[in-house]
Amino acid sequence: MQDNRPYSALTIAGSDSGGGAGLQADLKTFAAHRVHGLTAVAALTAQHTRGVTAVHVPDVGFLRAQLDACFDDFDIGAVKIGMLATAEVIGCVADALEAHRPPHVVLDPVMVATSGAKLLADDALHALRRRLLPLASIVTPNIPEAELLTGQAIANADDAVAAIAALRAMGARAVLLKGGHLDEGETVIDRYDDGVVDAEFIHDRLALEGHGTGCTLASSIAANLCRGMSMPAAVEAATDYIERALRGGYRPGRGDVVVLDHFGAAAR
Repeated sequence: MQDNRPYSALTIAGSDSGGGAGLQADLKTFAAHRVHGLTAVAALTAQHTRGVTAVHVPDVGFLRAQLDACFDDFDIGAVKIGMLATAEVIGCVADALEAHRPPHVVLDPVMVATSGAKLLADDALHALRRRLLPLASIVTPNIPEAELLTGQAIANADDAVAAIAALRAMGARAVLLKGGHLDEGETVIDRYDDGVVDAEFIHDRLALEGHGTGCTLASSIAANLCRGMSMPAAVEAATDYIERALRGGYRPGRGDVVVLDHFGAAAR
């Protein structure tokens, strides 16, 4: 019998009770790209538009059960990885990826809070470098996360290029270094390099604070890969999607952050 199942995208990340980031943003992004979305809950957060009030990390045995269940029944075209809170969780995810070997892995290394606080313990950071970077088809850090991963300060464009080279030397096959934290005037420059294609994706800097942009960007890349795009094309389309979703964003809570308009940004 012919297998007519469409590709699914799997997100392994934390849940955002406020609905703006994490698994909730990932599923909205998958749906907006017309890709079936799967989830493996790696963390539970109590949060809203003003911050995170509590975090719970489920047992890794249950996380592995979620992962195996998804791979057992669905044709997974890409995996997006977000918040993984501990070295044990990172090891569990790496073991599952090595066992199931999905075609694409998009790693969003969620390590630094908006406040600048470091979210990962040193052993978890080491595990992320050692276990997950070599399994990633692409890693999508922001500037503070790239600084933690590489141990290098990033203050200008030359530093950004050097950080990308360092990440590729650490095992990442492709890198998208997000430029939102780097002051380059009225534009945001996201820098991409996979060893063959070297590109910059430039958009206007918007006067707002978006919530869930990193989650959404990585999920959009994963969805585009499921739809058969090349990696550079998937990344370019994802950066355009983020800009459209931010321009249509709204404030559902009492905080100042803007939640992205996923369906308004969807390609027509």
